[in-house]
Amino acid sequence: MQNFKDRWEIKKDWQLIFPALGIIGLLLSGYLLANKILNNSESFTDSYTLLILAKILLTLVIAVFFLWVTLKIFEKLEQKWKVTYRWELIAIFIAFAITGSTSAKISDPVLSILGLTRETTLGYIYWPLRIILIFPIYQVLLVIVGWLFGQFSFFWEFEKKMLSRLGFARFFES
Repeated sequence: MQNFKDRWEIKKDWQLIFPALGIIGLLLSGYLLANKILNNSESFTDSYTLLILAKILLTLVIAVFFLWVTLKIFEKLEQKWKVTYRWELIAIFIAFAITGSTSAKISDPVLSILGLTRETTLGYIYWPLRIILIFPIYQVLLVIVGWLFGQFSFFWEFEKKMLSRLGFARFFES
């Protein structure tokens, strides 16, 4: 365990929550994908036990693959983002994941409140509006979720840089 703490520069036990949440997120993502893949398969109609075993195995394979990809990305971003501790990378990734998923989920009810639903609005109108709506929701949520994960300064600087590139630099001048 000490090797793990040293690798991720974890100084206090409460910081272990971030790797734990990361592993849970990887396993959940693996399970959701495995479930989607195997529910469409008719190979397991005879044996429920075989289906469960296949889901467990596929979940683990997908989660390990996602972990491998994530660790490769960490190697590249560790120098670019200049975080104080390596465990902060996990917190930042989790904040990005929560923000992206939440902003996509929130945009549909907001459009419904405005009277624009998938059923009543043409697809070439509905989807661009939804994507445009996701953007401001994402910007606000990113700073809020980043703050909840103790990474407010990172996400505030990230937001300023992104919005400056989109032409809003004059709002962030000191």
